[in-house]
Amino acid sequence: MKIIAVTSCPTGIAHTYMAAEALQIAAKEMGHEMKVETQGSVGAENVITEADLKSADAVILAIDTNIDKSRFQGIPVVEASVKDAIKDAKGLITKALAAKPASARVEYAEEKNGDGGKSKSGIYKHLMTGVSFMIPFVVAGGLLIAFSFAFGIHAADEEGTLAAALMTIGGSAFGLMVPILAGYIAYSIADRPGIVPGMVGGIIANSLGTGFLGGLIAGFLAGYVILAIRKVIRLPKSFEGLMPVLILPVISTLVVGLILIFVLGGPVKSINDAMLAWLDGMSGANAVVLGGILGVMMAADMGGPINKAAYTFGAATIAQGEPSGVMAAVMAAGMVPPLAIALSTVLAKNKYTVEEREAGKANWALGASFITEGAIPFAAADPLRVIPSMMVGSAVAGALSMLFGATLAVPHGGIFVLPIPNAVGNLPMYILAIVVGSAVGGLMLTALKKKKA
Repeated sequence: MKIIAVTSCPTGIAHTYMAAEALQIAAKEMGHEMKVETQGSVGAENVITEADLKSADAVILAIDTNIDKSRFQGIPVVEASVKDAIKDAKGLITKALAAKPASARVEYAEEKNGDGGKSKSGIYKHLMTGVSFMIPFVVAGGLLIAFSFAFGIHAADEEGTLAAALMTIGGSAFGLMVPILAGYIAYSIADRPGIVPGMVGGIIANSLGTGFLGGLIAGFLAGYVILAIRKVIRLPKSFEGLMPVLILPVISTLVVGLILIFVLGGPVKSINDAMLAWLDGMSGANAVVLGGILGVMMAADMGGPINKAAYTFGAATIAQGEPSGVMAAVMAAGMVPPLAIALSTVLAKNKYTVEEREAGKANWALGASFITEGAIPFAAADPLRVIPSMMVGSAVAGALSMLFGATLAVPHGGIFVLPIPNAVGNLPMYILAIVVGSAVGGLMLTALKKKKA
């Protein structure tokens, strides 16, 4: 049988390609032909063609972001998350081949968790679509600002210098963070008409000082305003062409702007200011507890919704262009699971298969690069031992990072941002936090694992 698939995760870095590989391996073992289009951070690769669509017997959509599904009409479709594809690729293939074209779409999550797939296609998916488009802007802006700090914390104050230019460019990328987030949340909800009111709402949210939280509200507001306008306004067919170019963008942008300025702007700004003040004033035991909680979240599902919630919270704290202790704790905790697993495969070779030991070697690089998803195959194979061990190790790393007062000026990069001067505050102790957390997680996993027969 000929099966085509699309994989897409929020960050477009690890899950996207791990799911594609799992599907291809499973299809080969089952004797089927499989072509997988990956929609990652570098764009669509191995794109499905018209010929592929005509010859396809089934479609698998392993996606955690919204994509265009119109091209798959008339073909049996099964939709799932990328984690479902990684954990149970053969089950997905079996489900897809059993589906009927008339059903148009089957939610794999219905049988997996009984929620009808709502968690995969509702608010979470809209949020993750916005986050997936936002992250490259945050990373680019954060790194360029970090390069500016390399010349000195206040070097950018001198106009005409390279440091000032880097700060301007990085700040411009950061300035687009909230509009992009809002625009693509709205896009996920209402398709292309949502982009205009979403992005304009994001710009207004920035100007009102509502920050990241205001961007979230603007995105969801814009998307659902578009849906409401479509239901309320019905034009004769001869005037339908006015909807996408005139009526939808003008009315939706006006409604979103008025609501943000006169209704939501003030309260949301107060909440945002209170949150920032709470974070700025956090120290001692409170900071350690927050770091531990963020660490647990980063390791709980290693790239899933809990992990992404912690990461998004951390990224939001550097939206002002200042180094963040929260972001430092998040990255330290996210690096731990792959590093701890790699350490365990070295310490207890008799408790891992040859294939697992080889995968453990790759986890050194993945962990160092802050790609938590490298731990997923180990967690899927032995969740009761791996996940608790990783949660403990990540909690230790996050708590120590906050205790030591480490800060981070960028939202990603792993060890590759550590050499940049002033990118990391209290660098020696930050490295120690990562090392200790990885050691704790690796030793705990080694103690819990059983010897292989």
